[in-house]
Amino acid sequence: MTFEVLSAEAARRAAAPYAEPAEDLPPALAALDYDGYRAITFRPDEGIRLGETFSAQLFHRGFLQRKRVALYLQPRSGAARPIPYASRLFDLGAGLAGQSFAPDLGFAGFRLHYASPETPSWRPKGFQEEFLVFLGASYFRLRAANQEYGLSARGLAIGTGAPEGEEFPDFVAHWICEPEPEARSLTVLSLLDSPSVAGAYRFAITPGDPARIAVTAELHPRQTVAKLGLAPLTSMFLYGENGPGARDAKPVDDFRPQVHDSDGLCVASGAGAGVDPARIDRIWRPLVNGRAQPQISAFAAAPLAGFGLLQRQRNFAAYLDVEARQEARPGLWVSPEAGGSAFAAGAVQLYEIPSVEEYMDNIVAAFVPAAAAQPGAPLRLAYGLTTVGAEPVAAIPEAALARVTSTRFGSAERLRPTKPPSPQRRLCVIDFEGPSLPHGPDDAISVDVSASAGTMHEPVANFVPQTGGWRIYVEWRPPEPLPAGDVVLRARLIRGTMPLSETWDAVV
Repeated sequence: MTFEVLSAEAARRAAAPYAEPAEDLPPALAALDYDGYRAITFRPDEGIRLGETFSAQLFHRGFLQRKRVALYLQPRSGAARPIPYASRLFDLGAGLAGQSFAPDLGFAGFRLHYASPETPSWRPKGFQEEFLVFLGASYFRLRAANQEYGLSARGLAIGTGAPEGEEFPDFVAHWICEPEPEARSLTVLSLLDSPSVAGAYRFAITPGDPARIAVTAELHPRQTVAKLGLAPLTSMFLYGENGPGARDAKPVDDFRPQVHDSDGLCVASGAGAGVDPARIDRIWRPLVNGRAQPQISAFAAAPLAGFGLLQRQRNFAAYLDVEARQEARPGLWVSPEAGGSAFAAGAVQLYEIPSVEEYMDNIVAAFVPAAAAQPGAPLRLAYGLTTVGAEPVAAIPEAALARVTSTRFGSAERLRPTKPPSPQRRLCVIDFEGPSLPHGPDDAISVDVSASAGTMHEPVANFVPQTGGWRIYVEWRPPEPLPAGDVVLRARLIRGTMPLSETWDAVV
């Protein structure tokens, strides 16, 4: 199998009526609950060796993983061969002990393992660490060495946030390409299908720290798609350092100070050779929860330099969760690359869905092209996915811009009482760190602020010797009456007209 052959197959499928994948599970597998499915484990000694440094393990069907995904091994030469199912590959757990299933049952997905040259000496010889999972619809999860799984990427998002509901495309087949014996990267080819779109994907995967995937795709719409989400990322945000964040949101009764896999969306635009530095912008939108209804926000980027859902809070004390280790969850950065034109015009859209459950992914970010996708007009994508840990990192452009490291809101009335009292006044406190900032007081540093409604008062920028960073204090006074929707507040550090920091773009 080659990417070109797979693209032709996607085009052929798109020209034909959509066929819904079968969900014909044996009753014993269909009846599994969460714990019963989790009890099914792949036997490690049955793993598929891929060169000297990689191996693959497989996921059983059952519970929510009902659809059959065709898996193939593509040798370095010769034809691809199917990976056959056999019950002996798995420990089926106590609930299914003694049972076996037909060879045509197939698999739900797979995961990849890698033996890093940097593996600690206390690991067993030849130890391979799991770093990538393809499981469910078009979802896949990537992590760098020593990170914990957190947010997911997807092949495609269709109609996220639309009144008629979202469509979830499926990866219906994967070809795992056998690498050279001592290769440090490998390739997976994947076929995507849905009622609206068929597509071919090539994932060139390089584990490590950071881990990276170079994605090439060709999408063939079956029908007009008004909202096609490219390079979508999905994560969880329950509450953070400023509470759930949304206006009138109820506090969460939990011993942990924060619970989230990502704490903000970062969007970079205007970067590149020959670009006026004053026109370069990177936006940081702290995530919120607790609204009465889902919210969609759009961030125009011309040109788009990249976007990502990131976990900037890296301190264990901010979470106090020994098992979840949310301080070790990766961010993912999407960077358009040469060879794909679909990122030329459009906006990064953020979908925030109210949630009270930390096991629910309630955050989606994706690039949505300005023009609708049309049948007979293939879309070609080329982008990189890079894991992000502690910043700054090379993957995120314009590293000279200082980044937002914390967002906090509090009562301005408590600090500066008024008569009569004005309890709606809010004090915004934003911390920044980065190499562009002076390492001491500097009267030349000022603050650029704005509000979509209401007014911003007495912005102040201070050097913070305890952190070596800078802090903005600014008071927001809401209008009367208060608007029904979000009010967007913006702030950044500047010297003259030159931005020194990314733009804090928060909602109240």
